Amino acid sequence: MSVAPHQEGIRAAVAGVLVNVSLALVKIVAGVVGHSYALIADGIESTADILSSLVVMGGMHISAQPADDDHPYGHGKAEPLAGVVVATLLVAAAAWIAWGSVAEIRNPHRAPAPFTLGVLALVVVVKEVLSRRVLQVGEKLDSTAVRGDAWHHRSDALTSAAAFIGISIALLGGPGYEPADDWAALVACGIIVFNGGRLFRESVNDLMDAAVSARTLGELRAVAAGVEGVLAIEKCRVRKSGLELVMDLHVVVNGDLPVRRGHDIAHQVKDRLMDADPRIVDVTVHVEPHDAPHHPQRRVRGSGRR
Repeated sequence: MSVAPHQEGIRAAVAGVLVNVSLALVKIVAGVVGHSYALIADGIESTADILSSLVVMGGMHISAQPADDDHPYGHGKAEPLAGVVVATLLVAAAAWIAWGSVAEIRNPHRAPAPFTLGVLALVVVVKEVLSRRVLQVGEKLDSTAVRGDAWHHRSDALTSAAAFIGISIALLGGPGYEPADDWAALVACGIIVFNGGRLFRESVNDLMDAAVSARTLGELRAVAAGVEGVLAIEKCRVRKSGLELVMDLHVVVNGDLPVRRGHDIAHQVKDRLMDADPRIVDVTVHVEPHDAPHHPQRRVRGSGRR
């Protein structure tokens, strides 16, 4: 039995919540006992991952709701909106860890306990495996929110890896090298902020109806052009609505055809497109007669922009 795309995204988020609850407790306790601020901060960052996964779950659930009187075009925008929130949480978590790391660097502290290295190694492996699995779901669904959740897991792996390196340096270097794990955490924060900004940009683009990739647009134009009776594709626009695609296009047909035949061609184009890509939920087809004069804004063919 196949699983609906939204349900698949929610399942990935639930798995993230369960893993993060366990790891957050382990890291915070180990950090307090082992005198490692980097590990404590890492544990608190895991709580941000929990919130991130809950946001993704909520966004996916809302975006799956059918259209209604107040939202005639559906609720798909809830998915990229969740992506914006997740990206913001990612950057905020990095800023919080960076602030704490700087404070620890300015105030000397004792070196972390050696056993914290084992905890960090376990965290890196678990979170990287989880990140890859969630990222696969995000790429499969083309969901910015799920990809953002995956990067939250990867950011946890990065900060843990940075803390592992820093604590190792502190233990090997001896007195004077205690802040090494804090410096390592700062490096990881820079990577997290970069990826958070990238995810934020992707989510905002989806909210602003950015065009799909040129490859996807070209493939869909080719499908429409292959319908019998279509002489040319004058305009083709495709936008994302959550995990789904909505498109409208102008097809050129013989101007001498009866109205009913032009109507049938339009329906064939719509059916062919929706069969070609299951993400497409609606297609608006406008029929242009071949012998009709074209308006100035229609002279440029092949554009995917409005």
